[in-house]
Amino acid sequence: MRPFRPILDRLHQAGLRPTRQRMALAKLMFEGRDCHVTAESLHAQAITHRVRVSLATVYNTLHQFTSAGLLREIVIDAARSYFDTNTSDHHHFYWEGTGLLEDIPSDQIIMEKLPSPPPGTTIKRIDVVIRLAGCTK
Repeated sequence: MRPFRPILDRLHQAGLRPTRQRMALAKLMFEGRDCHVTAESLHAQAITHRVRVSLATVYNTLHQFTSAGLLREIVIDAARSYFDTNTSDHHHFYWEGTGLLEDIPSDQIIMEKLPSPPPGTTIKRIDVVIRLAGCTK
């Protein structure tokens, strides 16, 4: 169980029960560098690593991880969401030709003027997605 200790600790700290499927999916996402995954790409990765899990379970797990603060959901359009393991403040380039999502450090975008939020609300976070066409990465 030693190789799973960091993953186990992370799930416990987030208040999530470490089921076999959560552990396996968390291991795929959180070991190594930060990554952007879709439910479909994570499901394919799980199958490649011989993790038996349904696509519905992958969707549910991604949303549970997001609610627990382990992931950040980046909505590209009504049909496509990415889940980012980097939950710090930052923005994204989206390569429309390939579907690649790439981080932009938050200090590279300067917001000079924002509208006032509606009464009774506050701005929680600002997400900027810059869509790129032409050359593919």
